[in-house]
Amino acid sequence: MTEHLVHTGRLWRWTSATGTGTWHFITIDGAAGEALSGTALMRKLEGNARGFGSLKVIARIGESRFATSVFPSKTDGGWLLPVKAAVRRAEGLAEGDEVEVRLEV
Repeated sequence: MTEHLVHTGRLWRWTSATGTGTWHFITIDGAAGEALSGTALMRKLEGNARGFGSLKVIARIGESRFATSVFPSKTDGGWLLPVKAAVRRAEGLAEGDEVEVRLEV
């Protein structure tokens, strides 16, 4: 069964400790984050857990649709959705923007 979630969150940038790499994320928390946590728990109980506790998703931001994985955040209990540079360019997104994302889990 495919689960459809909608969430609005701020686009933020993470830079590695060495400064050699940066990634952009949206934190999925609140009701959508809780739904992802429930899905992850069910998959774990079924023996279908993935590496790092990740979940495969199809994400849609604006007109951009892309396959990726969300990862549980170790700091705030939410989930981290990486947002690719190609998507940021296509949708005109910058760090700090509020972004609506639709997820198919």
